[in-house]
Amino acid sequence: MLRQIPNLFTLLNLIFGSTAIIFLMQADMVKSFDDAGRWVVSFQSPENFVLAAVCILCAAIIDFLDGFLARWMNASSEMGKQLDSLCDAVSFGVAPAIVVYQLLRFSLMREQGGIETSFFLLLPSLIIAACAVWRLAKFNIDTRQSVHFRGVPTPITAMLFFSLPMMWWFHGDVVSEIILNKWVLYGMIITGGYMMVSDIPIMSLKLSGGTWRQYIPQLTLLVFSVILLVLLKWMAIPCIYILYVVLSLVFRNKLNSI
Repeated sequence: MLRQIPNLFTLLNLIFGSTAIIFLMQADMVKSFDDAGRWVVSFQSPENFVLAAVCILCAAIIDFLDGFLARWMNASSEMGKQLDSLCDAVSFGVAPAIVVYQLLRFSLMREQGGIETSFFLLLPSLIIAACAVWRLAKFNIDTRQSVHFRGVPTPITAMLFFSLPMMWWFHGDVVSEIILNKWVLYGMIITGGYMMVSDIPIMSLKLSGGTWRQYIPQLTLLVFSVILLVLLKWMAIPCIYILYVVLSLVFRNKLNSI
């Protein structure tokens, strides 16, 4: 029974991811007329986006720690590996897809006749979930990813998409207009999805022994991430994502040799 503790811990990832989806589906936008006959769009339950982001952050922490727990208890298993991927598919695949679905819906509702928007214009958000599941399946069978990754990991992509509603709510009208631009969202869907399923070498953030010189890219990312978070708050997340990819590309030859 004790050997199942890491697997039960992994299931917390799924619980937090599912809870995030519940919060996301409770957030809504209402479109009505004001006294002057103009369209007015009001955002209902914005705190649910905050709660959903907290849940995904908790899921990411669990995803980072469950492997350490399994090794510490000497309870690593094929069951745990499969559970990890299945839970990640919900927390870091379906949940961010729902984020983009909601943001696209809010974006299109601001347009004239937005209430009658075709459902097919919202379907591209599901590309995120499809690419996340593809990336997770690829990770399970790709022996090259034992040290570093091929493609951007799903938790990092999920945090990128979850930063969007947080920036919308906390960083004013200018940022909100960018985030609620449907073409920006469609572009992020294509870019984020491609980066997950690509074969680009991406550095791992987990330490596996060795000297500090081996971790110069990770240390650089850590230092700049702290600075960006202090200066930009939620707006730092997309910048950190870009920095993560750029550093991986700069040190591409080193990652290819490992």
